[in-house]
Amino acid sequence: MEDNKVVGEKLPERKYEASDITVLEGLEAVRKRPAMYIGSTDARGLHHLVYEVVDNSVDEALAGACTQIDVVITAENGISVQDNGRGIPTDIHPKEGIGTVELVMTKLHAGGKFNHDTYKVSAGLHGVGVSCVNGLASTLIVTVGRDGKLFEQTFHRGVPKAPGVFVGTTDKQGTKIFFQPDNEIFTDLVYNFDTLSSRLRELAFLNKGLTITIRDEREDKKFHEFCFPGGVSAFIEYMDHAKKPLMEKPVHILKEQDNTPVEIAFRYNEGYTENLFSFCNNVNTVDGGTHVVGFKSALTRVINNKAKDVLPKNKKDGIDLTGDDVREGLTAVVSVKVFDPQFEGQTKHKLGNHEVKGIVETAVFDMITNFFEENPAIARKIIEKVYSAAVAREAARKARQLARRKSVLEGGGLPGKLADCSSRNPADCELYLVEGDSAGGSAKQGRDRSFQAILPLKGKILNVEKARMDKILGNEEISTMVQAIGTGLGEESFNVDKLRYHKIIIMTDADVDGSHIQTLLLTFFCRYMKELIDQGVLYLAQPPLYKIKAGKIEKYAFNEQERDKILAEIGDKKGIYIQRYKGLGEMNPEQLSITTMNPANRVLKRVTMEDVVEADQIFTMLMGEEVEPRRKFIEENAYLVKELDV
Repeated sequence: MEDNKVVGEKLPERKYEASDITVLEGLEAVRKRPAMYIGSTDARGLHHLVYEVVDNSVDEALAGACTQIDVVITAENGISVQDNGRGIPTDIHPKEGIGTVELVMTKLHAGGKFNHDTYKVSAGLHGVGVSCVNGLASTLIVTVGRDGKLFEQTFHRGVPKAPGVFVGTTDKQGTKIFFQPDNEIFTDLVYNFDTLSSRLRELAFLNKGLTITIRDEREDKKFHEFCFPGGVSAFIEYMDHAKKPLMEKPVHILKEQDNTPVEIAFRYNEGYTENLFSFCNNVNTVDGGTHVVGFKSALTRVINNKAKDVLPKNKKDGIDLTGDDVREGLTAVVSVKVFDPQFEGQTKHKLGNHEVKGIVETAVFDMITNFFEENPAIARKIIEKVYSAAVAREAARKARQLARRKSVLEGGGLPGKLADCSSRNPADCELYLVEGDSAGGSAKQGRDRSFQAILPLKGKILNVEKARMDKILGNEEISTMVQAIGTGLGEESFNVDKLRYHKIIIMTDADVDGSHIQTLLLTFFCRYMKELIDQGVLYLAQPPLYKIKAGKIEKYAFNEQERDKILAEIGDKKGIYIQRYKGLGEMNPEQLSITTMNPANRVLKRVTMEDVVEADQIFTMLMGEEVEPRRKFIEENAYLVKELDV
């Protein structure tokens, strides 16, 4: 083998010397690689800036020094966060020789979170949160009320404009931080009120007695105030208000073990889906972690133990109760406070402290065992529900085996009506889920066969909100769809690495039936393939509503505003023809391709779930068994309907 062989493009020959090493000073590293610190520079990263600042104020509440936090979205889309905590110290730091406010705002890994005498527990792990915000803001102003004095310092893109100064006196205590996100960094500069409200509501639930407000000074002038003395039990009742509970009040576990406070609330309902939310030091650990593993393990163990006493022998024999069975219809909140949390990454989506699993498992096992002993009627209800879930799971397993045998006998692993694409690279491939065979035929003719696959869906799929897994897998359209997507279904079988298409596009008619089919499909993905939504794989196609023709001019409009704009551009020409599309089948293959499928022209909406709690409530209300919440929603929103197909 030849030595020193150059692979790829050859660079001009030059020496590699010490002068080639670059040291980024201050917050330059944050500005150079912002995604390393806040996850992304899109809307998600933009909102993460607010969470970092608010988390500092919540840490003051955890230390017993703060009772109110006020968040404002200013008219210019800036953010103000004010608390009534102790206030950042304003004197000169004894070791660094600069003002403490300036130190906290400009130095990574500088803060009070490393000292357990200052903060017993904290969401801040690395001490980089608020300094990151400063580095990624075009302007940031810190105002501190402390010891009767009012202190202020202004920063520009992380650099102090001048030393901080005292600007007056005050009878208020606390810190106020105003910042304007930098348009040189962020691709999206518009804050979403509902997204921020969702996070602030969570924090109020997790810190009972803490009042958090959010005010929007832009056009909508919205305002919310959150304060929940019931804590995480109130959180459960809020999430479950549209569901039929098996028990009147949530089970509430509050215990401190090995200096780690554990607070958990859970309740069962008559539904079939699991909703489990986990937090560590008020941070939403959306990917779970050791505290969630401990909770699940203890719950499964307790219920299996209790089932031996509750279930008749002929029922229990032959069926093991799994974690999936135990968590059917469960709504739970798991919250822990840890001295030194070990999160995976700065965005803190998963807790890694191994000792926390044992702490949570012991606390949950003891408390639920006692609860079942004291409430035998509730215990029996839960065990019977879990057992019926196990029976349904066994039926679903047999249905899967039958489907696999059938596909082998038919000579292939993909459904026959799937018109697959030629590419085998999932990153390049798209799957269109198309309403109806007629539109499916047009889509097959109008697609680009190299990367676009078409799966026609016949009629309306099963409403999964009202069905167990055995019924879901027995539905031909759902079974066909799962087979085409390739990931499998259910916690035990789902594997996102087997996803065959990195874009799954729902394409339905622009009428009432099309909207219903779209909602049924969204319910399915939300409940059973939520990871695809989290990864940004699911989209909604936007077929045009109108075709406008005047002589040789032919244009398409996706809404009434575009239609009116096109008509104004055409002017008073005679023979203007306007066609209102109600179905995909009204377009020929060429029209469907040009308007809805060609990446150069089409409009796609990515499906996201920024507020998981709110999304869960909407799906439950629209698609669940309870009629009254749905009726109330229709009465309150009927006036918003602009066009109704009859």
